[in-house]
Amino acid sequence: MTRSPEDIAAAQRLRYRVFYEEMAAEPSPEMARLGLDFDQFDTQCDHLMVFDRNRPAGEQVVGTYRLLRRGVAEQHGGFYSASEYDLQPMLDFVGPMGGLLELGRSCVHRDYRTNATIQLLWRGISTYISDHGISFMFGCASFPGIDPQQHALALSYLHAHHLPPQEWRVRAVSSRYEPMNLLPPDQINPRTALHALPPLIKAYLRLGAYIGDGAVVDRQFGTTDVFILLPVERIAPKYQNRFNAEEGLVHHA
Repeated sequence: MTRSPEDIAAAQRLRYRVFYEEMAAEPSPEMARLGLDFDQFDTQCDHLMVFDRNRPAGEQVVGTYRLLRRGVAEQHGGFYSASEYDLQPMLDFVGPMGGLLELGRSCVHRDYRTNATIQLLWRGISTYISDHGISFMFGCASFPGIDPQQHALALSYLHAHHLPPQEWRVRAVSSRYEPMNLLPPDQINPRTALHALPPLIKAYLRLGAYIGDGAVVDRQFGTTDVFILLPVERIAPKYQNRFNAEEGLVHHA
């Protein structure tokens, strides 16, 4: 866990490699010149990083997550995901003293997408939520591409089966709202829909996560985003021990 500028730059280099060189994100000219993925949130967040010390200097970072706690966010203009979703229902429900943690900008080096790397990331997150009294984790997870219709079955399944309770239902901001209920209920085959979900979203659902109302197209990253909300107390009992035993999930943009 770090806030060191040198470490953050190393995480930004890994993020650039994964998001802009491997995936379909479009860098700004400055990002392309530097070979870094960066924004104004990087200096505010804690950065969880996995290193392989056997790799050459400058190439040792193989996994990262960006963590933003509520108290820090409120001192610096809010959460990253507020540009896509209206977080107020969640904030009101949790209350001013509730421990909230936004997860973002996570990625794993192509050669390290194994259980070992993921276990290390989730060991760090598990310790962090315990140390800081976190009760809710949230953030955006992505489908590839900017056409929600390509994911009609999966999005419709999420809308039909995994919305949060109405009183704390986070919704995509009106200007970016993309409907998720694209198919009638009788055309949603849950088994087929689950198979069509990206691995991270599927894994969050297994843990007990809810999905917000509405998708958002992120043209910079070339993705269709959905909102993930995971109350820590809802982590499914059969995964609770695994979560605490340092096992876990995979990356998202």
